[in-house]
Amino acid sequence: MARLRDVVFDCRHPASLARFWAAALDGYEVAPYAEEELDRLRSLGFSGPEDDPSVLVEAASGPRLFFNLVPEPKVVKNRVHLDLTGDSVERLVALGARVLAHPEEGLVVLADPEGNEFCLVSPPPSP
Repeated sequence: MARLRDVVFDCRHPASLARFWAAALDGYEVAPYAEEELDRLRSLGFSGPEDDPSVLVEAASGPRLFFNLVPEPKVVKNRVHLDLTGDSVERLVALGARVLAHPEEGLVVLADPEGNEFCLVSPPPSP
């Protein structure tokens, strides 16, 4: 039986997209950089975390999120996306998301700062 370990995003600027998702998701944060990792980045020609080509966002539980540098921009709609709940559209927009559509009651389609689509699903009203 397989278990979900990581969700990986290809992106143009891993550090900024990682910050967006760490702020958007409850309990997630950009993984701290140990001095050894900073030394490794510098030895590869990167000046530090802002230039890191692979940034990790993690939580105490749940899958890790990796943001990996790719040279090409996003061109078409995602084949897989995340569904979020328990948040407000306004807060996500303030973090840098943009609203793409309201296809039905209780569902908002948004895009993160690099254009990756995700949905905000409202829980059904209590009886």
